[in-house]
Amino acid sequence: MERRTTERLLRARAQAIGEEVREESVAGVLGRVLAIQAQDLPAAELGLRVRARGLTREAVRRATDIERTAVRGWFMRGTLQLVPAADARWLQALFGPVYLALAARRLRELGLDEALCTRAERLIADAIAAEGPLTRARLTDRLTTLGVEPKGQAAFHLIRRAALAGLICHGPQQGGDATFVLLDDWLPATGSLPYTGEAAVRELARRYRAAHGPSDALDFVHWSGLKTTAGRNAWAAVPDTAVESPPVPGEPDVRLLPAYDNYLVGYRSRDLSVPAEHERRVWPGGGQIRATVVVDGLAVGTWSGGRRGAPVTVEPFPGSEPPSPAVAAGIARESADIARFSS
Repeated sequence: MERRTTERLLRARAQAIGEEVREESVAGVLGRVLAIQAQDLPAAELGLRVRARGLTREAVRRATDIERTAVRGWFMRGTLQLVPAADARWLQALFGPVYLALAARRLRELGLDEALCTRAERLIADAIAAEGPLTRARLTDRLTTLGVEPKGQAAFHLIRRAALAGLICHGPQQGGDATFVLLDDWLPATGSLPYTGEAAVRELARRYRAAHGPSDALDFVHWSGLKTTAGRNAWAAVPDTAVESPPVPGEPDVRLLPAYDNYLVGYRSRDLSVPAEHERRVWPGGGQIRATVVVDGLAVGTWSGGRRGAPVTVEPFPGSEPPSPAVAAGIARESADIARFSS
């Protein structure tokens, strides 16, 4: 088997989207991959579905809203991710200061000086303590009492700043909207952090290796958003000791990945997952990453729909051969499973 094909199959297996690998629960998926892209929450839920067997949306909401075993926050690359609650605090301690520093310039551009940011932080904490979980819209209403414009990005950046500082985190949904809660109330501290400083970066590198199959230090740097030197040093400190059994040829494994899926953003190069001539169909620009149909880890088209009862529509890449009966059957199974999950 060609080396590149072997690497792709091993990556798909590591991400639980190949060789019929599926986890049994939200905890199983997150324990395997550490993080699911979550800037689009419905897409994140589908990212869990595609890696699990028979997962229900109710099970996802139970994990995030009731059991509090999965938490959404700004971690790797400063983007929203869904991670195990047990890892949320050390990840926040690792990434929060990095992205607080990077956000300072944007806050100044919005006319938000340090004194206003401090008052906003206090107001956000007091409002949540008094009223319980609050949506972004309701927090924005409170922030207008400080002279913050209700429209635009100012309120969002103040809320994000409070989260990066470890004051608040995402809590349960209300009417389909995300809410924010006090981090210490939602995830009470149980002692010192398990990883800090360089040890935290090494642990992150270890988790990345396990979840992303064949990869290198620059892949890790790209995925994490950490500085190159820190990423390289951590990578060298945690050599890959896993023994990978070779891929076993079998029936094609078809998965319908959601928009912004980990598998498409987890490496600095896209050439193993998406044919170069079709990249623009997956990454059309403007920060979009479309939902894709992958067969044994290789994208063969895009798809849309699947929400609120809308049927799944698959668009094969132009010039592609018609899907084999096995691939067509796999697309039908995945489409049906999305309908089941989303109903």
